[in-house]
Amino acid sequence: MLKPFLLYFKGTLIASGLGLMIAAGIGFYSSGELSGALHALFICLILGILETSLSFDNAVINATVLKQMSPVWQRRFLTWGMIIAVFGMRLIFPVMIVAVIGKMGPIEALQLALLKPLEYAQMMLSAEHEISAFGGAFLLLVSLKYFFDQEKTLHWIRFIEKPLFKLGKLEALEFAITIVVILLISQTIPSSERNGFLYSGLAGVLSFLCLEGVNLLFRKSSKKPARNSSELSKKDIHRASLGLFLYLEILDASFSFDGVIGAFAITPNLFIIAIGLGIGALFVRSLTIMMVEKGSLNTFVFLEHGAFYALGALAIIMFLNVLTQVPEVVSGLIGAFFISLATWSSIRHKRLLQS
Repeated sequence: MLKPFLLYFKGTLIASGLGLMIAAGIGFYSSGELSGALHALFICLILGILETSLSFDNAVINATVLKQMSPVWQRRFLTWGMIIAVFGMRLIFPVMIVAVIGKMGPIEALQLALLKPLEYAQMMLSAEHEISAFGGAFLLLVSLKYFFDQEKTLHWIRFIEKPLFKLGKLEALEFAITIVVILLISQTIPSSERNGFLYSGLAGVLSFLCLEGVNLLFRKSSKKPARNSSELSKKDIHRASLGLFLYLEILDASFSFDGVIGAFAITPNLFIIAIGLGIGALFVRSLTIMMVEKGSLNTFVFLEHGAFYALGALAIIMFLNVLTQVPEVVSGLIGAFFISLATWSSIRHKRLLQS
């Protein structure tokens, strides 16, 4: 029996309430005034709402992958994955970036975030090109792989997807396109920043390649004949689920880069950013589980397509950010456009099949 809608968000709402209380406490401690607490609370709410609304396409793609995982690894995605997403990507990752840029230890970087938040934010923003290169490369590969997939049978926007499907017969074309994009964009930035951009972009490509290799290895092992088929099949499902779990975590990291950088333009306080974006990440994961359990991807057959169009658009925007600053709301609106259009097309498609 399917759970009522609100039960999917029960834990998220409780955790969000605690997070907002902590944010208010941080604001009051920093300013010594009630207005500081209210300001921190407001910033957290804004960041949480932005992260949730801008990451709906992330939830759809997560659901696409999550439905292939075993129930055990689905639960681990909600627990371990949540810890990695909230604390790892929204708190530890920015600290490590500043530590590398400033050639200091993690503890020093954390102290800088506590004592000199404006200086810390400036150092974080100075790494935007490298972060955009990694995230843009990884997300572009994920999007292209979907449209090049030779097992894909259903096309949404046919005049775009059918030619891409045919091009997918060329082996590793997505890698060639992504590397060419990285090389072309690198020629438009100052020579002093070029190497960092190139290395980060190639790191994104290598990360995707390694994860694809791991997933392929696990999928091949699951197809081998077994003496005890029931036990081995469970073991192989767990292995495959581990590969998909790693894939989802890197995907979530790539999605979060844009939000983390954008958040520093709103507030320099690392902890307020971590709480606000963490609240958004919790809602995205709850949405993911809800879509898996309710079978939303089977009901709305083009929703997956819309999410990968939005993903490709986000990858392009991340690369464009190197040339000119694209407001984060633009990527959110583009994502919302594709998701909404895909939902409408799915409903229309279902009605046509029933008539």
